[in-house]
Amino acid sequence: MAKYTSMAYQSADEMVFGTAKYPVKYGRDFEVGGGMVYPELVPHPRPGSEETKKTLVREYEKMVNDVLERCVQLGFPGIQVELEHVYQMTRNPDWGGEIAAATKRLMDDYYQKYGLKSAIRATIADYRKPDEENMRDSDALKNILATFEASAAAGADNLSIESVGGKEITDYAIVRQDIRGVLFGIGVLGSRDVEFLWKKIVEIAQKYGVTPGGDTDCSQANVAMFMAGGYLDKSVPHTFAAICRAIAAARTLVAYEQGAKGPTKDCGYEDPIIKAIAGIPISMEGKTCACAHADLLGNLVAAVCDLWSNEAVEYHDMFGGTTAAVFTEILGYDVALMNTAIKMGKAKDLRDMMINSDKYRDTHGFILSPDNAYEIGKAIVNNSESYYSRARAAAIKAAELMRGDSKLLLSDFEKEVLESTYKALLSLPDKEEDFIAECIPVYQKQVKGFKPSNYGL
Repeated sequence: MAKYTSMAYQSADEMVFGTAKYPVKYGRDFEVGGGMVYPELVPHPRPGSEETKKTLVREYEKMVNDVLERCVQLGFPGIQVELEHVYQMTRNPDWGGEIAAATKRLMDDYYQKYGLKSAIRATIADYRKPDEENMRDSDALKNILATFEASAAAGADNLSIESVGGKEITDYAIVRQDIRGVLFGIGVLGSRDVEFLWKKIVEIAQKYGVTPGGDTDCSQANVAMFMAGGYLDKSVPHTFAAICRAIAAARTLVAYEQGAKGPTKDCGYEDPIIKAIAGIPISMEGKTCACAHADLLGNLVAAVCDLWSNEAVEYHDMFGGTTAAVFTEILGYDVALMNTAIKMGKAKDLRDMMINSDKYRDTHGFILSPDNAYEIGKAIVNNSESYYSRARAAAIKAAELMRGDSKLLLSDFEKEVLESTYKALLSLPDKEEDFIAECIPVYQKQVKGFKPSNYGL
């Protein structure tokens, strides 16, 4: 499959929320990236509700109905609901299928009665264990693919996943600030696994006439970001975590080279880089995902979004209604502001306010600011000889951007880590085959259960 060798946009300034170069249509009169932003609500069932298929289906019916009802009550024009699978929904393909079917029945009803535009994203759980099984021929993989089929057949409009290839290496490398291991785990192994997996996902989507959505490096780059944490956390340096994110963009891009159409997955913080390269619509999570976690770029990541997500909220009662309803309302008003800015011709003004509120708050916001995301994207497409070459180029560019902007205030410790990581990146081999030959014996010795054959090596 050909790799991206050019950018979708002529400049970063062309990118803005609500509009993508290649919008996608699916669901009930639902278009993403076609000129307005929609909310994407991700509800999660309460512990215990997954004990039987009947109780879990009923839990989802209640959550989804609360979401749709609140949209109609407040006059929101449309919404996407993400069915982010708990383990039981993928382990038992018919469970995921029945929940997708129940969600579709509710959405069809609200569309017919009230004209509420809607769509279903089914995110299948990747519960493969890279250090314990054959990733390319395991019972887990068979169940995952069967669940994609069951969900697509039952009514899911968009198929997505958070794939885990390379995680056994990055779990070892991130805590040790081993940039070679991160490049190997995310940039090489992760990219190869995404290619393997998404060929199959796209085939299933085409078989059932649904949209192949997107992937995310949640299992690796998000680990680095959340371990870096806020100003008080010191588990992982912030500069190192930001470089991990740049590498993740080269890896996640592979899904779209295999035929994924978007919108991307909300927890893929690398998505602004993806949009700059591929021009596809992206889903992002920020300040309204505070129910799930804290981050340091809560406004900035909305700057070029096409869906605006809450990440995940467990189903409970609040004074204002259930959590599903309350966060639907919060997301709905967020996107109403964005869509009003679009209609008034003020979208770029609001975009720039979002960017400037967070750009220098932390290294992650800095590299994901559209101007810097665009530069990292260019580094990726200009070094498309191999998965390794473009991942390394992305990492080097991210380091150079952080080194070159005096407004980004870094502690002496962060500066030291940035410099040492940058030097390590420059010292690595230029050719992918040399890099792989160097890495395999090292990580076979250091990482229990690492099997190169899981990645076709």
